[in-house]
Amino acid sequence: MEHYYSEQQKSLLSIKKIRQKIKGQEFEFYTASGIFSKERIDKGTLILAESMIIAKNQKVLDIGCGIGILGIIAAKLSSANIVMSDINKRAVMLAKMNCKLNNAKAQVYQGNLYEKIKDEDFDAILSNPPQTAGKEICFKLIEQSKNYLKNKGSLQLVARHNKGGKTLSGKMQEVFGNVKIIAKKAGYWVYMSVNE
Repeated sequence: MEHYYSEQQKSLLSIKKIRQKIKGQEFEFYTASGIFSKERIDKGTLILAESMIIAKNQKVLDIGCGIGILGIIAAKLSSANIVMSDINKRAVMLAKMNCKLNNAKAQVYQGNLYEKIKDEDFDAILSNPPQTAGKEICFKLIEQSKNYLKNKGSLQLVARHNKGGKTLSGKMQEVFGNVKIIAKKAGYWVYMSVNE
């Protein structure tokens, strides 16, 4: 069974372009079969993109980046220094294409969670975690994020509160000793924990 969180996609590659206004700016992205939310930017990613807290020139990791939406928006709107990673080879190819399309600078890696990430001093880690891949993977994403954040760095993730988000925010509280809600919309909540 092929999933968007599989490494290799077997479905026929069919690329198209989508447009989206985010924080008052027009963006275009290439998308394709075999990736998460291929027809449009999903609500969760959009809500996190609109509400993420990134200061100018910060160093940001977009983990489970898909086609690169969060990282590219952070790069364009905050001049952030971006690293992205995803397990899905097709998504990584598209993320690289989307960086070029949006004239955004980023390092894009193909790997499972943090396996290709060498830096350990990010100001922020962003994620719309792959909840359909299971709780274990999402918990690992949260637990390991602490090793890649500098002091006062933040993990910001989005989930549907009543469809697993409550559990993920509980894990963030357990790992970091703090969690706060920075946005709520259409059942999606954006949670943020600070590495202290």
